[in-house]
Amino acid sequence: MSEESEWQKRITGEWWGCPSTFDAEGRHVGFDQVNRSSVFEDGKTTYYMTTAFEGGSLLRPRFDVRDFEFGVIDSDENRLYLGPDFVGAGHPYGALVDANYYSPGWEADLRTMNHILPDGYRQVYSSMLMEGPVVVALFNGVYINEVGAHDDPEVRAKVDQWLEDERANGSKPHILPMKKSGRWIGDFEVYGADQQKAGDVEVEVIHTPKDLLRADQTVKITGDFEREYSFERFRNRMVHTYNGPDMYGNARGYGRALYTVQHAYADPFKVKGREFIVDDDYTMSVVWEWFDGDKRTHMVFGVLEWEAE
Repeated sequence: MSEESEWQKRITGEWWGCPSTFDAEGRHVGFDQVNRSSVFEDGKTTYYMTTAFEGGSLLRPRFDVRDFEFGVIDSDENRLYLGPDFVGAGHPYGALVDANYYSPGWEADLRTMNHILPDGYRQVYSSMLMEGPVVVALFNGVYINEVGAHDDPEVRAKVDQWLEDERANGSKPHILPMKKSGRWIGDFEVYGADQQKAGDVEVEVIHTPKDLLRADQTVKITGDFEREYSFERFRNRMVHTYNGPDMYGNARGYGRALYTVQHAYADPFKVKGREFIVDDDYTMSVVWEWFDGDKRTHMVFGVLEWEAE
């Protein structure tokens, strides 16, 4: 196409991160330092990515691929990845892209979520790597958008500090406040399955610990869509379970990112998604997929801010 998509405009620049690498069980096994950019020129989009895998696990022979370059057919309906390094498609929903593609070099099918936070400077990223239906690894981290790091010492120092911080934070587990009650609150966008904006909602998650591993939570959604449900949640290391009365299901943590599935009681409503703790104040980037049975109806995403009682 001859003009940039809205998503392409959002990701202009060079993004720097050091995603953590986890094995299928959720154990932290290393890092994959990345800088990537997507360049729109002469009506064409090309994606560049340089990686440096750090870690001694059995995953290194798989992921120690340094340089990627691939063409993209750019649009706000589909972003088609043309290879040779990635083949598949990404689907923009405003500030979120939900992508599924194959990496011949990594020999893995990837499900990737990129959520650009409202500041436009940070991007919360995760990729689940699969062999058929089996998870083999997961990358996740937070990127920043900095141009000039190759030439400007001040920018380079800022990037280096960010990468150092990501190494320190990347292996932190997804653990919610164990002794303090409070709530998360934030404004979310809702997109239909057709990728069109369907409305805005305010999300409130009331959190009441019962002991060091259990808590009661109530989710209140108001605005263009209305819903409220409660559940008891229990954490056993990386595995979280939701035990009713309104929602049942489980989740697995891969560092700061929690992949969750919740089923409503006596209702075909289902929630799948990713909840990512961004900082030490329990700020969360949240992406929820709403389902009616097995039919995805909406993508819902935003940032939740923690308020302790």
